[in-house]
Amino acid sequence: MIRIELSRKENDFGFEATDANGHTVKMDTSPDSGGHNYGVRPMQMLLMGLAGCSAIDVISILKKQRQEVRDYKMVVDGEREAGKEPSLWKTINVEFHIYGDVDEDKAKRAVELSVDKYCSVAATLKEAGAELDWKVFIHK
Repeated sequence: MIRIELSRKENDFGFEATDANGHTVKMDTSPDSGGHNYGVRPMQMLLMGLAGCSAIDVISILKKQRQEVRDYKMVVDGEREAGKEPSLWKTINVEFHIYGDVDEDKAKRAVELSVDKYCSVAATLKEAGAELDWKVFIHK
């Protein structure tokens, strides 16, 4: 079992979550809902989790294939359902920017394996009904 502890730190909605290893994340709601920009919105954290989870997969796969990844960046755009409570992620578009001497086909396959097989966050979001699309950009 994994445990996370959350405590209020600032104003009404400024929270800090801590994992079992002492790592912390600050969270808040939007200012129009009473927040004060203390931290990340919880729904945005899901997109951050998707990026982190998939990045670990893709880099691991490319390293095993002896691809030289010099740098790595992702851009994740999401759109939530309109007029619903709860408002789930409806569409998520992910750009994988891979810098280095990397074979494009291997990079695309690594991303496909991550998004469709290994990344638990992607699987969770898709199970909740999100449509997840992705593109790979190789920068030599």
